[in-house]
Amino acid sequence: MKQKLLNMLQLQDQLNRHINPNWLQADNAWYRAIWLESAELMEHYGWKWWKAQEHDVEQIRLELIDIWHFGLSAELVSQQGDHGAAADNMLAQLQGRQSAETDFRANVDQLARFALEHQALDMPAFLSLLADVDSSFDDLYRIYVGKNVLNRFRQDHGYKSGSYIKSWQGREDNEHLAEICAALDADAADFAQQIYTRLTARYPGA
Repeated sequence: MKQKLLNMLQLQDQLNRHINPNWLQADNAWYRAIWLESAELMEHYGWKWWKAQEHDVEQIRLELIDIWHFGLSAELVSQQGDHGAAADNMLAQLQGRQSAETDFRANVDQLARFALEHQALDMPAFLSLLADVDSSFDDLYRIYVGKNVLNRFRQDHGYKSGSYIKSWQGREDNEHLAEICAALDADAADFAQQIYTRLTARYPGA
């Protein structure tokens, strides 16, 4: 588990540096991104008691991955970019206390509250939310690495300038990503590089 945490922290650092080489000193409000994403998470789960709503499980998983990106970033800032210290701290949290909340919505509230009060990710609440959509730490790792690589791929192919092509062969890049990840071994040491290579092979004009 620690090695996977290290891998994710390294990938997050690389992506953030790709966007802004001085991101650790940029004073970005990662905690704000966490609580705002928590609101989006609540929308996909449903909270309106006056109307019928269905849980959008796939979108909930994707929102949790986005929150994880911001949580990793906040942890790296708090540890001044030290990957090992960040991994040790997150591992202790993963193996520490459990969430006192049993209701999905209450855990989303707790996630947002903790972000505002402590400017960090509440790991127990986050893990409970993952479990509620039948996702394990290994699932988190596989989906996170895939999304991280796709974000880097987008940046490398003109996402910031607006020249990136999001749909290829009638499907969005997220769909291509899911298909690629399903065919690969997430435990492989070069899992991230394999994803990037296969995305490149599919991308128009690459």
